[in-house]
Amino acid sequence: MIGLAVIDEDKTSARLGAGGTVLLELQQDANAVPNSQREAGLFHTAFLLPSRKDLASWINHIAANRMPIQGASDHIVSEALYLADPEGNGIEVYVDKPASGWEWGKDGVKMATDRLDIEGLLKAGDNGPWKGAPDATFVGHIHLQVGDLAETEKFYGNVLGFDLATRYPGANFFSTGKYHHHLGTNIWNSRGAGQRSPGRTGLKSFELVTTSAAAHAALRARLDKAGHGQANRISDPWGTIVELSAA
Repeated sequence: MIGLAVIDEDKTSARLGAGGTVLLELQQDANAVPNSQREAGLFHTAFLLPSRKDLASWINHIAANRMPIQGASDHIVSEALYLADPEGNGIEVYVDKPASGWEWGKDGVKMATDRLDIEGLLKAGDNGPWKGAPDATFVGHIHLQVGDLAETEKFYGNVLGFDLATRYPGANFFSTGKYHHHLGTNIWNSRGAGQRSPGRTGLKSFELVTTSAAAHAALRARLDKAGHGQANRISDPWGTIVELSAA
């Protein structure tokens, strides 16, 4: 339904992606306990399509297959649809609006949750039938449920080095560079949540890749100052694992 290709798999795991790049790894655990919506962890994984034409083709595809969606929004900076996989993991499929039209002020980038103009969006679709996620599809952002927003600013801001792109009621949005967000955190369902219970389904970890030697050195310096030393896997305050690597 999402259009990712299976890049490789074995008996207990599969790696899926687009254009030969792995975007998602699924791991099977027959003993896993269904995730609680009140716990910290994954809110959604957001797959960014290259164009409005691609999003229009995908909308026609899920409509033809009667795939239920949970929401559709115009966020001023992007156009997005929301759904869930069979185990309840949140998914966003979206396109960005031109960055030249994003509004930046003293409080960061302006975002909202407005009604999505589905009819207008579909008029942009002349790519023909959906043939799977285009090669240029990637994970535009990850959105997490957390227990406390101030703690996200300390960990994802001060330690990992994300910039606070904007605050939203009940949520913080972080980015690197001038982007609306690469990482979202919210307390809408999980205010006050502590460490995730072990053995739950949902997000096990995500990978943070630094793309320059200078950025990697700065990250390592912040991690060392925060007491993480040379670890390549660290846990956020709620037990979500962040894997660190350099491109």
